[in-house]
Amino acid sequence: MTIRPLKDKVAVKYYKKEEEKSKGGLVLPDTAREEKPQQGEVVAIGNEVTPENGEAPVKVGDKVIFDKYAGNKITLNEEEYVILSIDDVLAVIED
Repeated sequence: MTIRPLKDKVAVKYYKKEEEKSKGGLVLPDTAREEKPQQGEVVAIGNEVTPENGEAPVKVGDKVIFDKYAGNKITLNEEEYVILSIDDVLAVIED
């Protein structure tokens, strides 16, 4: 199965997070961590993602940053994705 977002939505695959540990070696649960933006890779974009200056703001394969609670999270083929509005994408990570 594949994801095909509609309108101004983008599908982003979460990057795997490593377990975060305290100085004493205890594994910290997600609820005890600082609220940080999430990162992922764009896997599909909707047909209404509007281009700026002739170029869409994101493209498939871009690494992006988005808010932790933005969008709708889904699991497909044992992979975690989030469907976001293009407005929820905070930045594109450029190497």
